[in-house]
Amino acid sequence: MENLVELHTERLVLKSITPSLIHDLFNTKTKKEIMTFFGFDDSGYQHHLQMHEKGMETHRTSLYFFLLVEKESNLPIGECGFHTWNATHHRAEVFYNMRQEQYKQKGYMTEALETILTFGFTQLNLHRVEALIAAENTPSLKLLVRNGFTFEGTMREDYLVDGIQEDSECYSLLKWEWEKRQSE
Repeated sequence: MENLVELHTERLVLKSITPSLIHDLFNTKTKKEIMTFFGFDDSGYQHHLQMHEKGMETHRTSLYFFLLVEKESNLPIGECGFHTWNATHHRAEVFYNMRQEQYKQKGYMTEALETILTFGFTQLNLHRVEALIAAENTPSLKLLVRNGFTFEGTMREDYLVDGIQEDSECYSLLKWEWEKRQSE
């Protein structure tokens, strides 16, 4: 198995997940072992199995994300990282997900995103990080604004949700903007 990156915040351990790790897990572990590793239910297992079987990277884009493990309980509580990572153009789209309501609105994602952005700009050599959110997703909007993201515009009918095309609000953070915030 490849060398995993572990990042630490005050309350979280962030464990790296890459396409090769996902393939390795599905090629060598049982369904139960995989579900325990990720801490997800059957739908999460099916989603990652589909990634393993149908692909999640091309010659230009890939993903790199982290499993968020709460230090106190040692349980996976979410994930945060980059998809549509284009190393050639030094850009990626950030995503984040807290799995259960009990962990939301407690600052976990603020801790995780700050650490993920630092990793992206310093280790993955990103120049631009994008975030696409639903206009009514107030917690996401607050998280992005708190981290210095700038609203760029609306991507019309960008996502298919339950059979309905929905708009996405596009936000971005450039490396020089992130560096400026770090020095303040």
